[in-house]
Amino acid sequence: MESNVATAPTTFRDRVPNADANGGRRWLYPRLVAGRLYRWRTGLAWVLLAALFAGPFVWVDGHPLFLFNVLERRFIFFGVTFWPQDFHLVAIGLLTFITFVALFTVVYGRVWCGWACPQTIFMEMIFRRVERLIEGDHNARRRLDAGPWTTEKVVKKTAKHSVFFLLSFVISNTFLAYLIGRDQWLTLVTDDPARHLGGLAAILVFTGVFYLVFARLREIVCTTICPYGRLQGVLLDKNSLIVAYDYVRGEPRGKRQGVRGVGQGAGVLCARGVGQGARGKTCEVNLVPHALSPLPHAPRFTPQTLRPLPPARSTPAPHGDCVDCKLCVQVCPMGIDIRNGSQLECINCTACMDACDDVMIKLNRPRGLIRIDSLAGIEHRQPVRFNGRMAAYSAVLAGLVGVLVFLLVSRAAVEVTVLRAPGQLFQREANHQVSNLYLIELVNKTNQTQPIRFRLSHPEATIRFVQPIREVPANELTKGTFFILLPEKTIRQNSTPIELEVLSGDEVLDNVKTSFLGPVSMSERVNE
Repeated sequence: MESNVATAPTTFRDRVPNADANGGRRWLYPRLVAGRLYRWRTGLAWVLLAALFAGPFVWVDGHPLFLFNVLERRFIFFGVTFWPQDFHLVAIGLLTFITFVALFTVVYGRVWCGWACPQTIFMEMIFRRVERLIEGDHNARRRLDAGPWTTEKVVKKTAKHSVFFLLSFVISNTFLAYLIGRDQWLTLVTDDPARHLGGLAAILVFTGVFYLVFARLREIVCTTICPYGRLQGVLLDKNSLIVAYDYVRGEPRGKRQGVRGVGQGAGVLCARGVGQGARGKTCEVNLVPHALSPLPHAPRFTPQTLRPLPPARSTPAPHGDCVDCKLCVQVCPMGIDIRNGSQLECINCTACMDACDDVMIKLNRPRGLIRIDSLAGIEHRQPVRFNGRMAAYSAVLAGLVGVLVFLLVSRAAVEVTVLRAPGQLFQREANHQVSNLYLIELVNKTNQTQPIRFRLSHPEATIRFVQPIREVPANELTKGTFFILLPEKTIRQNSTPIELEVLSGDEVLDNVKTSFLGPVSMSERVNE
């Protein structure tokens, strides 16, 4: 008997969803879905946006909560100041962060990308909303872009891109405030522009970059520019939690006859999508039997529309819960079909979960056909287990966190650097004394001014500053020049080790070891 099922494709797509067959740009028009997960994402996004825009303007004890001043090499993180002398802390902190990202991805997948990444939050929660407000829903935007340049199109495009540029300008100013600080930023934007051409040029450059990202590049940032998505291949395994389609429950997918109460009417679920079928109309069946689906692994293809079964000799075939409405594809901001399995483009935004859950509720089926789960959980119905890979990452992370905490706790309040003046040996002074010239730098890493005094370990050595240093201002770098003097008769070797103690009251803040160069008489050399 002739088969009444079309042959399924045997290859997967050979290009990213935002590229056409000729390699040109294919614009994506994601459909809005307002489910419970979208509401949670929206709430989290507003909290994160409020924290981001408030960050550079929140001060604690007269100091900013965050500052990343690259030009002055000064960084403040949660009120703690870090200087170039703390580079080892920065290095260990970065290693700790990278390990945390690896462990988090191994366990929870790319939830960061869809829920907390600034690119996604700005794009989906701000710029996409502006686009919908001005140009309409996904269908209206598609028609507008495909249509001729009418007055309506010119007005809408001009308004949209003007708002986009204004938003990019606001974001640019916020990031600049993180770099140079609140006070310098206020001076920059309120003072005479002619006196701050460099700063204004930086604002315009940043504005142009942000405008390019959100108006033109969009999802290309996630698929091509950002390396995090490409790390999935080495970080994710079958036990990692991802946004996954339950192919065991959903396959074979297909539209059904006689399903009522779906969408806006009492009609059946037709090929045009959920809620758009004609009342009383009988739709063709679109089924993919298990023999054609590469189970037990996730399907790597999108089934094409199949020929309807002849009514006279057809038998109701078993079908899964997926009705192939393709709403999960329509709502995806990356343009992928999550039913094809884990893909580089997926950012775990959970929009497809909201869309599918809505359909399942209307079909009186359990939610979760698309859900947060692991491939092992879908195939074997087993929960995520703490495996050896997770244990290894956790052990490394715990060790790095321990080292970082110890270094932060034991960090000196004032760090002192003493160097001999270049090109100088020693000088003979009055009263048969010999002097050496030194340069000193003191970095106060606290939020309080530190009173300073100095003490030498050598009992007969004295210290003389060119300009006295009696205190070091909070979170400031202080430089100075001083001499160390020794009686010539006490010098027993060419290089005498000396230790300089820096004290605040009776507390020793730092110890610095240096050397004192001086002349040694012939008699002393003979005695040696």
